[in-house]
Amino acid sequence: MKKFRHAFNGMYYAVLHESSMRTHGLMMGVAIIAGFYFEITPAQWVLQLVLFALVIGFEMINTAIERLTDELYPEWNERARVIKDVAAGSVLLSAIIAFLSGIIIYLPKILSL
Repeated sequence: MKKFRHAFNGMYYAVLHESSMRTHGLMMGVAIIAGFYFEITPAQWVLQLVLFALVIGFEMINTAIERLTDELYPEWNERARVIKDVAAGSVLLSAIIAFLSGIIIYLPKILSL
């Protein structure tokens, strides 16, 4: 049970301290509402949920990497910049894939209105 508490504390920290997490949460909420409104298929729900987990998961890993890098390199350092940029790139890539998947799922439904 203690490990679950630590994990939930980490999620809470990320939501509280990372504006990107709140942005991702807002987009997730919009996609969930759209999913109910457009009655997406179970397979589309699964895809959407997996992509939510990937984006949020990468964002949380990125946050951890940024905090660790800041501790290891308190002054500006080229290696630290690369580490942070690569970690941020993983979030961006997952968000782009999630966005494109959302277009594939929702655009035909929107156009048929």
